[in-house]
Amino acid sequence: MDFSYLITPFFTWLVAGCSKFLINSIKSRQLAFKLIGYGGLPSNHTSIVCSVAALIALKDGIDTPAFGVAVGVAFIVMLDANGLRQKIAQHAVMINQLNRGTVSPQLREQIGHTRLEIFAGIITGISCAWGVNLFLPIIIIS
Repeated sequence: MDFSYLITPFFTWLVAGCSKFLINSIKSRQLAFKLIGYGGLPSNHTSIVCSVAALIALKDGIDTPAFGVAVGVAFIVMLDANGLRQKIAQHAVMINQLNRGTVSPQLREQIGHTRLEIFAGIITGISCAWGVNLFLPIIIIS
């Protein structure tokens, strides 16, 4: 049984999440537990969907319906991360400015992703899929 389709997205999520935490901790010069969530480099969502698309391409080829669906889902996720979620973040900034000095809780302002963060997610996802595809058979045989 081929568990790589199950392992790859989980492994990619772990790599992207740890990378994001490390990068945010270095940038803020403290452990960045408050920055866990949406936004930041690399994009977790992009990494996960691109890892699955890349794994399908590596194992089954790019001429399969599954690859087409995976690429379609990846585009939707990336457009959402850069478009809609960026607009939500802009609204959060404006609402927080209006609510300064009130008892209203501050909204999270880091929600969407920049194109660089999405590109880093693409690279992370493809790299993780390549690594799992290359090393998982070796680990299972050993």
